[in-house]
Amino acid sequence: MISLVSIDVVAIVVPVRNEELLLPRCLSALTAAIDALSAVPEPDRPRVFVLLVLDRCTDLSARVAAHWTNFSCHEIEAGAVGVARRVGIRHALDLPLHSRTDVAASAAGIWIATTDADSAVPPNWLVTQLALARNGAELVLGTVQPDNDLAVTELRRWEALHTIDEGHPHVHGANLGVRADLYLAAGEFAPVDRDEDVLLVASLRDLAVSEARTALIPVLTSGRRVGRAPAGFADYLRDHVDATQLGSKAEH
Repeated sequence: MISLVSIDVVAIVVPVRNEELLLPRCLSALTAAIDALSAVPEPDRPRVFVLLVLDRCTDLSARVAAHWTNFSCHEIEAGAVGVARRVGIRHALDLPLHSRTDVAASAAGIWIATTDADSAVPPNWLVTQLALARNGAELVLGTVQPDNDLAVTELRRWEALHTIDEGHPHVHGANLGVRADLYLAAGEFAPVDRDEDVLLVASLRDLAVSEARTALIPVLTSGRRVGRAPAGFADYLRDHVDATQLGSKAEH
């Protein structure tokens, strides 16, 4: 039987690697998604904490992030997205959310949400994840949609070959939510430079978690061909959309 839990805290972690141009879009979208939670009545409205993990940035990403004073930043020199997500979540779970006297919520009451600095979440991103979580989902897997960096003809090819429905098969670190106790039980994000999201989901499935694979919260992400992470979405677009074989890869 699925046990329903109360989500008291949402920890959002965003790895950032030289994204000064796209980071404002990301942070503005997160702000809108957080603001949408104001419609959730007390006492069901969770506290929200956002941590930006600046990973080996050599551009002005840190300066851009500093304009969002409600968000926290943590700098590392890993050069690996799996490390950035892992360290960021550990840091977020250890930090007080309001004050040093604030009582920490149990891990089962914390929802971890992840996205990327080159992406923009929809306004209903958190509201929908929390609704699913409060109805028994322990893992939420959303979809992504390339932005206008993808040429019109390529975007049409994407849409023709990448039909998104409820129950979709895709795994994207840019659109993922998980209950913190199960995230920890699954061994956390692996400290790798690629496929950290797929590896985590495989471990969560080994635990037989209850998952929701939804198309209700599509995240807009960069359609560029040269990305910041090896084997990331940019490589996927180049290898699959360009080759007109988009449907051949189940994940990413």
